Amino acid sequence: MTVPTLGTLSGRKLVTDLQSFGLQIGGDKGGIARKGGAGPSDHKAITIAGQTVMVPVYTSGAQRSPFQASPPDQSGASTLLRDGRALGTIHFPAAPRFYGLTTADGIPYWKVALLHGRDTLATTVHQTCIRYADRRTSCQFCAIGQSLEAGRTIAYKTPAQLAEVAKAAVELDNVRDMVLTTGTPNVIDRGAAVLAESARAIRAAVDLPLQVQCEPPRDHGWFQRLRDAGADSLGMHLEAATQAVREKIMPGKATVSVDRYMDAFARAVPVFGRGQVNTYILAGLGDTAADILALAGRLIALGVYPFVVPFVPISGTPLENHAPPSSDFMKSVLAPLGRMLREANMQSTDIRAGCGRCGACSSLSAYEQ
Repeated sequence: MTVPTLGTLSGRKLVTDLQSFGLQIGGDKGGIARKGGAGPSDHKAITIAGQTVMVPVYTSGAQRSPFQASPPDQSGASTLLRDGRALGTIHFPAAPRFYGLTTADGIPYWKVALLHGRDTLATTVHQTCIRYADRRTSCQFCAIGQSLEAGRTIAYKTPAQLAEVAKAAVELDNVRDMVLTTGTPNVIDRGAAVLAESARAIRAAVDLPLQVQCEPPRDHGWFQRLRDAGADSLGMHLEAATQAVREKIMPGKATVSVDRYMDAFARAVPVFGRGQVNTYILAGLGDTAADILALAGRLIALGVYPFVVPFVPISGTPLENHAPPSSDFMKSVLAPLGRMLREANMQSTDIRAGCGRCGACSSLSAYEQ
C-alpha cells in the first residue's frame, strides 16, 4: 500500500479534526503521553505535516473517533487512517533523554517537568489548588489532582529541582522555552510569589525563555516582579469567554471576573510587551463562536494574544461526558481569529515563551499563515 504524504494545508485541516475527534491508537507504544494534570490532558504528541501537536487519545470520545493510527515502528512512524482509509504517515516523537534522569534528591525528572509539543518544557509548580477539593468552587474540567494521586508527579517542585531539570532539558533535548503554571495557592498573589521564586532559580541556572501562568494577583506590582525574576511572558487564563459560562463551569475562578482580567491585562502588557501576555480560551464550554471572537477582538486591542484551544473532556472530572467542540465549530473560530491576529501583526511566532509559542494544543498558528 502506498501511503500519501501530508502537506501543510491538509495537515492544518487534519489537526483541527484530530483535536476535535481524538485518535484511536493500536496499543500504547511510543510517543509522549500525558494523563491527568492541571491543563489539557489525556493526550499523546504526534508530528503531522511537520508540526508536533497534542491529540486526545485517552478520552472516551477518542475511542469512537473515525481516526485510527497503526502501532508505530521503531522510528515512531505510523499510518494515520480515517474510517480505514490511509491518509498519510505521522510520527510519534520519542521520549526525551532527560526523562531518564533523577534529581539530586531522588525525584525522576519526568515527575518535575514534562515535554509539551516539540520543544517546550512545562510544569505545575504547585500541583494543588485551594478550589479543587470542593466541587462547589472547582473548575469542572480540571484534573490537577489526578496525576498527583496516581504518583505521576509531586505536590511541589522546588526551585532547585526546576533549575536542575530545565538545564538538563536544554542540554540534552534542545528545549527552547518553559511554561511554569500553578494551582492557585491563595487569593492574594494567586501563585505569583512561588512562580517568581521558581523563575529566578531557573534563569540563574540556564538561559531559557520562560512563561509564568497564574490568575491575576491582587497587587499588579507582581507583574514587574515576575518580569524582574526572569519571566519573558505571562499567561492569565480566562478559560471561557463570557461571565455566565465561567460562573457555570468554574464557579470559584469566576469570582475573578472578566472585567478584573481585562484590567489586569491592561496593566501587564506594558510590563511584558505587546503579544507577550496570553490568555487560554477553551472553545466548546458553552460560549458561541461570536462570543469568543468578540472577546478576542478586545484582547488583541489590548495587546493580549488569545490562545483558543478545543475543550477536551478529561476522564474522572465532572465534564468527562461533555462533548468536545466539532471541527466545524473550531474552524468557525480559528479561521477568522487567524485573520484578526494577522491583521494586527500579532502572531505566535513572535511569542518568546509559552503555550501560544508551543501551539501544540491548537491549530490556531496554522490559521495565522
